[in-house]
Amino acid sequence: MPKKAAVAKAEEITAEKIFGPGGLLQTRHPSYEFRPSQLAMAEIVEQAFEKHQHAVIEAGTGTGKTLAYLIPAIRSGRRVVVSTATKSLQEQLFQKDVPFLKKNFAPNLKAALMKGRANFLCRQKVHQIDGQAMLKGIDEVDWFSQIRDWEKLTETGDRSELTFLPDDSDLWNRIDARRDLCTGQKCAEFQRCFITAMHQRAHEADLIIVNHHLFFADLALRQDDFGSILPEYSAVVFDEAHEIEDVASDYFGRQLSSYRFEELARDTESMLRLLQIDAAPLRRQLTRLREHARSLFERFPEREGRYPFGVTERNAFMEQNREAYDQLASEIRRIEAELSALTPKPEEVVTMARRAAEMRRELAFLLESEEKSYVYWYERRGRGIFLAATPIDVSEILREKLFEQFDSVVLTSATLAVGGRFDYLKQRLGVLPSAECILPHEFDYANQAMLYLPRALPDIRHPSFAERAAQEIAKVLEISEGRAFCLFTSYSQMKDIYERVSRSVAFPVLLQGTAPRSTLLGRFRSTPNAVLFATASFWQGVDVPGAQLSCVIIDKLPFAVPSDPIVAARVRALQDDGRNPFAEYQIPKAVLALKQGFGRLIRSKTDRGILSILDNRIQRMQYGKIFLESLPEYKTTQDLAEVARFMESHAD
Repeated sequence: MPKKAAVAKAEEITAEKIFGPGGLLQTRHPSYEFRPSQLAMAEIVEQAFEKHQHAVIEAGTGTGKTLAYLIPAIRSGRRVVVSTATKSLQEQLFQKDVPFLKKNFAPNLKAALMKGRANFLCRQKVHQIDGQAMLKGIDEVDWFSQIRDWEKLTETGDRSELTFLPDDSDLWNRIDARRDLCTGQKCAEFQRCFITAMHQRAHEADLIIVNHHLFFADLALRQDDFGSILPEYSAVVFDEAHEIEDVASDYFGRQLSSYRFEELARDTESMLRLLQIDAAPLRRQLTRLREHARSLFERFPEREGRYPFGVTERNAFMEQNREAYDQLASEIRRIEAELSALTPKPEEVVTMARRAAEMRRELAFLLESEEKSYVYWYERRGRGIFLAATPIDVSEILREKLFEQFDSVVLTSATLAVGGRFDYLKQRLGVLPSAECILPHEFDYANQAMLYLPRALPDIRHPSFAERAAQEIAKVLEISEGRAFCLFTSYSQMKDIYERVSRSVAFPVLLQGTAPRSTLLGRFRSTPNAVLFATASFWQGVDVPGAQLSCVIIDKLPFAVPSDPIVAARVRALQDDGRNPFAEYQIPKAVLALKQGFGRLIRSKTDRGILSILDNRIQRMQYGKIFLESLPEYKTTQDLAEVARFMESHAD
């Protein structure tokens, strides 16, 4: 492990002398302002590292939590992994915060940014494709030409540098560095490989910045004794820690999609062509693989969505479709055998045979396993079928693989507590005893925001709800002059109310699904008085500070869909354990989602605006108090005229 770079750790340099009034940050940060919660958080994180303990910290927007954990991390003298929810937050830490720290506090700091392999270019594939007739259309020829030139200049090989390449470009899938086709140290480009370079930087680093997906991919690999992605470390900080359960569930589960079979056939054909291997029998088997995969997966119902696929459903499916399944499994086995029989046998062939074997085992597990610790389900998305087995409870896995293995795990987010307690989070994640703190808000919510709860709307299940909700939204938008997010818990409700509202207001109205998420956000930010109708993906991770976003309206309390197979299985598991799933799981999960949605509005001390929820259950049901107690102390009203006066009093 490398020698650690550290902000001066002499006894007299305390966290207060860095973060407090007149401290080092004030003299070195251009936009410094003293924030008591930032200082308090830094002290808790520093203590966690010093005393080798865990910490759970709810720190609202405006706390300055990034520096509050980064500075203690580099002062700790330990190798620390920082895991964020998104790649964009990763890049912000690495490109903005790390350079600031190196310049002003720790000139010898070594930091590394790590992403999944699919984010990086494979030099070997570029060299193999160059000169081959494998590009489709003029666009791909042009893009490949630019990528070939870029490959000679780039230091990272990170796709984020390629601003000209569309997000949905199939070309990148054929030249990225994903593990499926990697031959590792036997590759001619191993020493110059961008993945190799990334790992070398990480092994030399004091601070390693990853995202949750990569972190849990690594943790799952360690569990299965397949090695690791990250170098050894002793402490980890999770930013946006409220997302951990869902991400961990994915990586400790099993998944296989219908697309994987087409990709296996395509990649094998491409490999044979590049290596100039004839193998006519194998090519015929790849054609049959496509046919048998199509035959099996087209037998799933045509309805879109996610559905349970437990023992009963799978037994019925296999009883009707055993022949189609056996044919597909046999075809994969024949392809494995053909690949293994090829001579000579380049490493690419060995890798492809291993990949086919893994897919055959995954298919068998997902269709025939009876392990009771998983919930089995399938999902149809367009033409694709996705089979999955998800752990019903990841708390035991995380307790054993994370909280018992690493002595300092810091969990932080603006939304971790429910009703002023961390019980839900600790229960779901298996958190061991830790320091806990809900930091005071840095914003004056009582004066910056008004929570409007309409008194006259019908129950959300009443047939008239959509029409009445649309009328209410239109009234609120007139007061806010547009400049609003209207957030929904379902696509159908979003589209229904969008149709009604867009006919009755004069503001530009944007709809999720009509353009990529980043494009819609860009349009919202640049279009005066715009209104965006959106669902779950806009409830968190979206930052629009200033008057451009002055209103957030939510149609329903965001309870998870009870028929979702994962939700249903977790509810059933709690019931079987004699517990109350509504109180212990469904309400807390919805509370955190609501806090995330409302968190879009107030992003700075100068932001002002209206928050509104149209679901009257928050007022008439006993559990509504838990939602209200978990939100900041907004000024609350049921009077639309008071909302208008509030907005007028804060008009520029």
